[in-house]
Amino acid sequence: MEITGKNILVAGLARTGVAVARFLAKNGARVTVTDLRDEAALSGPLGELAGLDLRYVLGRHDEADFAAADTVVVSPGVPQESPYLEAARQAGREVITEIELASRFIAAPVVAITGTNGKTTTTTLTGEIFKACGYRTFVGGNIGNPLVELVEEGEEVERVVVEISSFQLEWITTFRPRVAVLLNITEDHLDRYPTFQDYIDAKVRIFENQSATDYAVLNVDDPLVASLQTGLAAAVFPMSQRKELDEGIFHRDGVITFRHQGREERFPTGRFRITGVHNIENIMAALASTLLLGCDATQALAAVEGFAGLPHRMELVRELDGVRYYEDSKATNVGSVEKALASFTDITLIAGGKDKGGAYAPLAPLVKERVRHMILIGEARERMAQELGSLTDTRMATTLDEAVELAAQLTEPGGVVLFSPACSSFDMFRDYEERARRFRDAVNALGTGERP
Repeated sequence: MEITGKNILVAGLARTGVAVARFLAKNGARVTVTDLRDEAALSGPLGELAGLDLRYVLGRHDEADFAAADTVVVSPGVPQESPYLEAARQAGREVITEIELASRFIAAPVVAITGTNGKTTTTTLTGEIFKACGYRTFVGGNIGNPLVELVEEGEEVERVVVEISSFQLEWITTFRPRVAVLLNITEDHLDRYPTFQDYIDAKVRIFENQSATDYAVLNVDDPLVASLQTGLAAAVFPMSQRKELDEGIFHRDGVITFRHQGREERFPTGRFRITGVHNIENIMAALASTLLLGCDATQALAAVEGFAGLPHRMELVRELDGVRYYEDSKATNVGSVEKALASFTDITLIAGGKDKGGAYAPLAPLVKERVRHMILIGEARERMAQELGSLTDTRMATTLDEAVELAAQLTEPGGVVLFSPACSSFDMFRDYEERARRFRDAVNALGTGERP
């Protein structure tokens, strides 16, 4: 892609937009940056771009800018139906995401990982395995560093691992990962997509530019994912916890087995530090991706055994009076909470937050079977109570601190207090990380006589 002298519009000045604008300006593009926030609200990002030759349109968007650009690089936060993007399309302008832009300048093999749940753990672990096996590796995308930062820095790498959201896939045209992973698909982001099928269609775009020399790693235990096996150009590499596979990767009786073109590798799970059915899926996907691209099995196993997991995913905060308190603030959708509930019995569940539009009914069997008490908070609590409240002892709380105190009163020794919200955090907190800190503070304040 030739960018020198091109008129390129960058829409949105979050971290990705800043990285894109900086890369383009340093490489000779004529860059216009536009954001609906004003200069005062953007003091941080603008400071990062100080000294670069950029044109700013702040506090508004101008359709003429979108229509005049050679290329529009759009933030994942901008919805597809934006009238400004429509103006660009009507004028015949190219609209792409940062992932698409960056991929045009990357020669190293790319592993791209998507799914409703487990993306971040799988992406991080995949990167750790490549590094342990001696490959110079970049890890980023929807987590950590934008992919374009790799291009900007000009660092020579041998493997690239990126987490990809559905939003980032909406505007790809040539993005082609050597290995594309689809972990699962459950209802999510229905506040963004008109229908569940629209969300599915966005996810599946990760495979659309692959060829027969590429790999599609599919979790065939998920019926929606399994249905894709016959429609892809890439070589399908299945993974399963339910059945043995002649070709693929599967888990049985405490051993993960990898089989590919006559090669077989076995990975005992007994020394893994991260546990639960969802983490076995994540580990299988990471092992499949790395072994398919040259990793040694012994080194890969050592990397998995040394991996302690990520913050805000099923973290044990403390044990007090025989009750364990787990923080799972990153569980922002129903599918993620299903996996958390499947990991315990005798649960006091604290859930709720900003409603994302999906149904809570898929949680019903696990709530009925495993949840002894349910405490609901936030904007979504009334609807959650309507769909699930009759299945167990259900209480309401006005704050997270109140919910934690109530959970401590209700939960008997041997039980588990699980904070797994099934919702985003934006009704009460800045983000899921702040929500996690507040939960941890409330739990650690129990028994001290102090409020967090």
